[in-house]
Amino acid sequence: NGAICIQPCSPSFHGETSFVCADRKWQMLSDACASLDVQSLFQVRMLLCTLACACDFLQRQALLPYTFTKHFGAGNHSCQADFSCIIPDILSSPAIPGNIADIVELLKKISLLLSENVTRGKMQSYSRIANHILNSSIISNWAFVKDRNAGSILLDSVNLFAGKLLLRNGSESIQEPFIATKGYSIHRNTSGKSFDFSMEFNSTGNISGHVVIPEQELLRLPRASKAISVAFPTLGAILETNRPDPAVVNGMVLSVSLPEELQNVLLTFEKLNKLEQVGAQCVGWHSAERRWDPRACQVRAHNASAVVCVCAHRRRTYGAFSILMAPAVPRSSLLDYITRVGLGLSILSLVLCLVVEAVVWQHVTKTEITYMRHFCLVNIAASLLVADVLFILAAIVHNAALNYQLCVAATFFLHFFYLALFFWMFTLGLLILYGLLLIFFKITRSVFLAAAFSIGYGCPLVISVLTVAITEPKNGYLRSGACWLNWYETKALLAFVVPALSIIVMNLIVVVVVVVKTGRSSLGDGCKSQDLSSMIRVSKNVALLTPLLGLTWGFGLATIIDSRSLAFHVVFALLNAFQGFFILLFGTLLDRK
Repeated sequence: NGAICIQPCSPSFHGETSFVCADRKWQMLSDACASLDVQSLFQVRMLLCTLACACDFLQRQALLPYTFTKHFGAGNHSCQADFSCIIPDILSSPAIPGNIADIVELLKKISLLLSENVTRGKMQSYSRIANHILNSSIISNWAFVKDRNAGSILLDSVNLFAGKLLLRNGSESIQEPFIATKGYSIHRNTSGKSFDFSMEFNSTGNISGHVVIPEQELLRLPRASKAISVAFPTLGAILETNRPDPAVVNGMVLSVSLPEELQNVLLTFEKLNKLEQVGAQCVGWHSAERRWDPRACQVRAHNASAVVCVCAHRRRTYGAFSILMAPAVPRSSLLDYITRVGLGLSILSLVLCLVVEAVVWQHVTKTEITYMRHFCLVNIAASLLVADVLFILAAIVHNAALNYQLCVAATFFLHFFYLALFFWMFTLGLLILYGLLLIFFKITRSVFLAAAFSIGYGCPLVISVLTVAITEPKNGYLRSGACWLNWYETKALLAFVVPALSIIVMNLIVVVVVVVKTGRSSLGDGCKSQDLSSMIRVSKNVALLTPLLGLTWGFGLATIIDSRSLAFHVVFALLNAFQGFFILLFGTLLDRK
């Protein structure tokens, strides 16, 4: 019972099928057999489209004969612009679980790499591909898709792509049987804007949905903007297939992309099950945690056939410092406030710290050991300063441009400099052990510098490069909704968490050694004043070393274990967002030298 059996696919397919033994029977667990090769299909078809469009251009310039351009399919002016070339092969393929997974991956790639200037043609092609795997007749196949988060990935991809839709003459409407997109230009003088959807759910009938942006919300707009809404009549059932929650989605899923100034939107859902005893709850999809969030929406009105929800519109952003360690972060204005204040104070403190170090450098580095200590301190401060600035820039990149390549670059350097911070704190810990335990063993300055740079910047560089090289080809480097390392798909976040926690454990051992060494002089001595003096000395050393060795980051383990606890995230942000200030205070200003 519980044994897993993996079988290869039939010769015409690639992949494998997994079975699990339950109640003395083999039951299908996942089916990754696919007939599509989306990667090569995408590359080859795009190459042919480019060639066809080039031929079409040359033919229009009378540089190629008509027969040659006809052979290559020229004359389709939109082939390169809307990637419609790949649609015939996709629509002719069976919507089996393996193909569904590949098509979801294809749509994700398109939304990440080809979402600039989304025209009507692009959105139509995108919708036709998505419609193929949203058909009500193949919903049961989603239960055997290997990636249990495929439905959520599809939702995120469509939202990202549709959010870049260009509006012609102030509006746009693109309808497929199982996905519909509408967009309108909105401004403060608009008397309320609504989106109406009536779509097929199955062969027995239609289902409707209604989105209303209240007039009082539109008054918040400082300039003309756009609102995009996407309706999915079958996506709720797809998201249900991998949820243990006994509740069911009793209507369509409505997605709305709004300007950040707007706070609330009204959504009306027609019920599939219209029995009187069926209750209703309004929820929003939490893309980071892959679950329905009851805090996102509230029931405004409810009857046997429909329910009206009021939903709080929140920008997909991350302002919480605890995202560096946690798989997911709860939405909280308090967390955002602590992070902004903490990082602002930390950045100013680190700049001041480096200025002070530069001014007093000649006076405090007269011996080898003090030179090494202050060299480590300067690199700790510099690494943290750059990392904190990049944290803010990464949030700006994600919120303002949402450019995938920029987001990858920001995440790479953010990962590198925060790792550099930890490895320089580790170097400082080793230096403290060297000063305490290896009194008669001397190392030259050149040896120290070579070792310090290798540890402080060499190790982070290797880890950062390997992380992006392994996860980015599979589009598993970035997490949904933030320019930071992925957790749910590839566990790329472990490339930061594991080294950080390992260094924290090592530095904790260093602090224990310091406590034992500095407290030893009072052992066996009966004088209370000396005992008190020793306790003060020990406490002072612990207070000095805690921010310099990054021990407070150890509280990040709590946010990993329980990422939904707001208290854990608040404590972590308070302890670590202000680290630059504590380094200035304990590492520089309280240094008597």
